[in-house]
Amino acid sequence: MAKSTKQQQRRRPSQDPRARRPTPRGRPGPGGGMVGYIDPAPEWRGTTAQVCGLWPFGAGAGTPMVGVPLGRDLESGATVCCDPVSWFMRTGLLASPSMFVLGRPGLGKSTAVRRMALGLSGYGVHPLIFGDLKPDYADLIRAIGGQVISLGRGRGNLNVLDPGESLQAASRLTGDARSRMLAEIHGRRLHMVSALVTILRTAPPTDREETVLSAALNVLDDRHGADPRHAPVLGDLVQVIKDAPESVRSVALDRGDMTRYRDITENLEASLTALLSEGRLGGTFARPTTEPMRLDRPVCFDVSGIDDSETLLQAAALLSCWSYGFGAVSAAHALADAGLEPQRNYFLVMDELWRVLQAGRGLVDRVNALTRLDRQRGVGLAMITHSIDDLLALPAEEDRTKAKGFVERAGMVLSAGLPPAEMPQLSQVVELTAAEQRLLVDWSAPPAWDAANGRRATPPGLGNFLIKVGSRPGIPLRVDLTAAELGVNDTNKRWNK
Repeated sequence: MAKSTKQQQRRRPSQDPRARRPTPRGRPGPGGGMVGYIDPAPEWRGTTAQVCGLWPFGAGAGTPMVGVPLGRDLESGATVCCDPVSWFMRTGLLASPSMFVLGRPGLGKSTAVRRMALGLSGYGVHPLIFGDLKPDYADLIRAIGGQVISLGRGRGNLNVLDPGESLQAASRLTGDARSRMLAEIHGRRLHMVSALVTILRTAPPTDREETVLSAALNVLDDRHGADPRHAPVLGDLVQVIKDAPESVRSVALDRGDMTRYRDITENLEASLTALLSEGRLGGTFARPTTEPMRLDRPVCFDVSGIDDSETLLQAAALLSCWSYGFGAVSAAHALADAGLEPQRNYFLVMDELWRVLQAGRGLVDRVNALTRLDRQRGVGLAMITHSIDDLLALPAEEDRTKAKGFVERAGMVLSAGLPPAEMPQLSQVVELTAAEQRLLVDWSAPPAWDAANGRRATPPGLGNFLIKVGSRPGIPLRVDLTAAELGVNDTNKRWNK
């Protein structure tokens, strides 16, 4: 017993087997090797049939495998599949098939949406780009066999009074379905003319002026009939107001006095005249439609020919494309419901949303009316802007509240890098943890200078996104382009020639 005690006293603490026992970070003590960071174990994905023999070492995936393959999880390296249509229809993860995309310029917002559009086209969902300003989507739509419609001064026209596919659809419908379609055509035309007047004035028309417009549109329909090949134009609407038919005078409340009628309609007539070829919008929306939209394939409205200095014309072009496109989609679904056409699903992209919202007071209501699509219509929606500040920069408080509702109602929010000042406002509408906020701020860091190549280095947050669905933890991922996508993804063509 004494000898054993002496051996224990002479033994160094480091030689004690218990002290030398390895820990999860390595073996402690002299000659050991402790590490401060442990690399995560590599992960591979496989189907149940492929990995069943690895049980119990297989584990369920942390991200959904339903939808368009968008990128790889930045934490696990696992593939992330995501798009608002698939997550709504096939998984039930979203309350509505809609998505709001935020991020600083140049970090890949349009690239991520293009990837979704390309993948969804493979699933049979037609991408519809209602207003491509750069253009970011035109080459992709051409590559997949879609229709590209050019608009702008000297390029093409879009008649805002042309019901397009809607009137043809109404002629094929009967009963209540026909009545609903005709009422929708009237409402959209009234809505669009009022929106253009709002852009010109930076203020909406009065209630009386909208009533006069509604009555004048009814007279116009009686004069031109239901032939879609001879749709009236804005000049015809101005002429109706000048002619002062009895139905228009009665709603104008002129009390039988023609002089009073002229005074009541003078401002409205002046605004409509400004939309013609002599006005600031150059007649782009007052001439017959150059190329009608087709609904059996992907479509892109290319408005890149409009200069950035013409902000009013850009806003009018975007709003007109949205109204025309949404009307065509409604007509397609009405025909499908009646069994006259096959059911088609669409993925609508509304890029540069801020340009329209800031063009005039009251335009938030116009966009709000366009974007409230019924979930049963089989339509997915992506709205894209730079930041929450774009929505909160509106002068009227009621407009700011409604604009924030675009983000709150979206089934999914896809965020790229954002500045630190954006976090308080974004956290009011999207539940972000402190770690997720730091991640978004880090991705917004400016790029360094690459001295070796004599040019700016790649931004650190390029292609990185955070997917947020309600209060669920965000999914950070990186979008990398395939070789096939690089040819239709160059948004700096004029600089790279």
